[in-house]
Amino acid sequence: MVRKKEITRERILTTAYELVVTQGFANFTARSVAHAINCSTQPLYQEFRPMANLKHAILLKLQLYLSNDVFKQVITEDKMIDMALNYINFAEKNPQLYRAVFMEDHFGVNTMHDFTYNYGRQIMAEYAPAQQLSTAASENVITGMWVIAQGIASLVSSGFITISEKQTINLLQAALYDFIHNDRLEDGTITVNSLHTLDQLTKI
Repeated sequence: MVRKKEITRERILTTAYELVVTQGFANFTARSVAHAINCSTQPLYQEFRPMANLKHAILLKLQLYLSNDVFKQVITEDKMIDMALNYINFAEKNPQLYRAVFMEDHFGVNTMHDFTYNYGRQIMAEYAPAQQLSTAASENVITGMWVIAQGIASLVSSGFITISEKQTINLLQAALYDFIHNDRLEDGTITVNSLHTLDQLTKI
């Protein structure tokens, strides 16, 4: 009778993912994951060698969580506002995880920023209030909203500011309206320097 494998790939990934969610990447090592599972490091290296493969699997799991469970939450019924608001709420509720994946850049050069930006692009492609905009203007709207959402998220995740959801929505709505209708970012396309990696991202 074949002996059932006790330390499965899925168990390792789930444990490693939970460690990152609760602790970030400060002490993310094969030994720390093995300790959490109560096993040696051997099963980890059998399933994920090198450890970069485990980190990549965590990245894919996190992107799936963000795209399916975080970014799609309906709050205002305006998809552009909701995405920015959900991003900010994620930062506020998960400050350690937010800093680990969006500020400390453990997945390579701006991978998670590119992933989120690309998600915004998909929303903008079907966003009725902006259908009259040129491609360059649409890109600027996405970037402008990203700058504002990123700024608020960074401040709330560090505890530097406390802002109500209503205040946040008002800020986002005012900015979005201004970007679309007043062409506030008309002076050329804002350059997003890391988007050359978009073809490497997980498809949503």
